[in-house]
Order: sequence, then C-alpha cells, then structure tokens
Amino acid sequence: MGPRGDPSRWFGPALRSVLLGSVMAPMASGLPGCHRDVVEEVTLYCSVDEPFAREIVAAYALQTGVQVRLKTDTEAGKTTGLVNRIIAERSNPRADVFWSSELFQTIRLGREGLLAEFRPRAEGIPDRYRDPQGRWIAFGLRARVVGYNTGLVKAEELPTRWRDIADRRWKGRLGVANPLFGTTRGHFAAMLALWGEPDYVAFLEQLRETTSGTLLDGNATAARLVGRGELHLCATDTDDVYARQKRGEPVEMVFPDLGDGGTLLIPNSVAVLAGAPNPEAARRLAEFIASEQTERMLARSESRNIPVRESLRRELGISLPPETSLPFDRIAEAMDRAIELADAHLRF
Repeated sequence: MGPRGDPSRWFGPALRSVLLGSVMAPMASGLPGCHRDVVEEVTLYCSVDEPFAREIVAAYALQTGVQVRLKTDTEAGKTTGLVNRIIAERSNPRADVFWSSELFQTIRLGREGLLAEFRPRAEGIPDRYRDPQGRWIAFGLRARVVGYNTGLVKAEELPTRWRDIADRRWKGRLGVANPLFGTTRGHFAAMLALWGEPDYVAFLEQLRETTSGTLLDGNATAARLVGRGELHLCATDTDDVYARQKRGEPVEMVFPDLGDGGTLLIPNSVAVLAGAPNPEAARRLAEFIASEQTERMLARSESRNIPVRESLRRELGISLPPETSLPFDRIAEAMDRAIELADAHLRF
C-alpha cells in the first residue's frame, strides 16, 4: 500500500474475517474490481456513524488501492450539516460522493439538481429503494422505535402507536431528539404526510406538554438517558438501542404503528454529486457502497442494519419489521412544512 499505510488498521474485529474473505476475490461479486484509478483519491461526505463508515472505506481502499477522503459531521448536525455544505458548495463541489444515513434529504438534493445520474447494477435492491430518475439508491435499513428502560416500564404499558408517545402519562419521562436534525426530521415529516396537518399539529401540541418543550441533541443521547434511567422511554433508532444493549444497559424496543400498520424504516442512501471532481472514481465508490458486500458488513456490524436485499435477510436470519407503505418522496415533500410546524409548536 506504500505511503498510504495499511487500511486494515481501521477494521473492527467482528468484520475483519468477513472483509478479508471478500477481498480475496473482488471480481466475483461484480464490484468495481481491483484495478487502480488514475485518480488515487476520492472525497466522500458521509453522515453514517464514523466507525461504521471507516470499515467500508477501509474495505474499498484495500480492494482498489484508491484512497477515500472521508468527511463526517457531528451527532447533532449529522445529515443536515453535510447537506447544507453540499448546497453551499454547489458552484464549486468539493466532494464526489454523498453517503447518507437517511434518504429524505438525498431526495431533496436530487430535486435541486445537485446529484448526477447514477444507475448501479446493485442486484437484489427492490424498486422501492431506487430513484426512478437514477439520482440515488438506498440500502441498509434502521427502524424508528420506542426504546424503553425495562426496569422502569413494563412492555404492556408501552404505546403501540406513534401518536401515543405524546400521552401526558409520559410527562417528564419521554425523550425526543430535535426534529431539525437526523432521522427524527424524516420521522416527523412522515407523521405529517400520513396524518395530515390538523392531527400532526395536535400531536405536536401534546408532545410539547409531555416533554416540557425540551428536545435532545440526538437519538443517541435519548437512548443513553433511557439506559441510565434518567428517562423511561424515547423515540430513537434501532442502532442506538443496540449500542445501549452492548453496554449491558436494561434497554429494549418496540415498533409502534405509524398509522397504516407499520413503522418507518429509514434506509441509507448513496449518490454521486453533480460536478464531482472525479466522476468516474465517484461512480465506482458509490457502486461499492450500494453493494451486497457493504450491506452484509453493515448488517453484521454493531449497527445491525437490516438489508433491503431479501436474499441477505435469509442468509443472515434477519426479519423485516412491519413497514409503513408511505412513499419516500411524499415524506421528503412534507419535510420543510413538518419542520416549520415543529419549530412553531414544540417549544414554549
């Protein structure tokens, strides 16, 4: 590897054997292969938690010899911060690829003309997770869940519908992240899109009373406070619950009904940026990120993302929770209004 060093230093022990097995025959899965680019560097903006992103970046570097410059953001800013950066750089793009831990703001970037056409093979990914206009592809799901402290809440007491988390019985005991950022943003947009504005506003008013107008700086914070017993339950993502369970904390989760029989499943998404400095290298990296190898690694990582590929779910023994049928583009369309209303009604 020369002056770049050995990227395997980034590997987590749980993934090292999976990764090395994949690298032995890189062409077998139809991935970009092990030829070298003339361009030896490609820039990736990524809102996925950095340890998981580095696992994938290390795999790609080892397999292709291409160095990936990885730019992440803070837990509080996450996807929103990187999206704002991409918009600010639209006249002079600095990044080649955008890998987001959610989809809705990727859809927004596509509608604003900030994404290049990108149609990878990505075999096994259902149409629901492909942009018909070829601007993005999605994979690796996390579910929106209610995480709860098993020492403080009985399973039979928990809300079975998302709108019931705002019930005043949870006053002072419920944690919700600020919907201006992260997956909570998309979750609130889905509520508006499915429920309509009157019911959504009523929910926000009730939630304000239940949380006393206090919003947390991220889903990880919400889950951490539940694990410590400082809160009884929270709205969060599956990976944040798994993180608390790994620490031996008494945290479990349920999948409330959004209103049509399923919860919101939020996929990763990847796209090539319009005007990318290294467009061909960008497409090869983006194809790798959307590959079966990457989705398998994410499923086996501590984040335990749910594969969108049915064959991978069978292979790994993973079941798919009930999913809302709400189209992703409707959620994206509702986002600005959902956040405007949340900002107006959630704070005292």
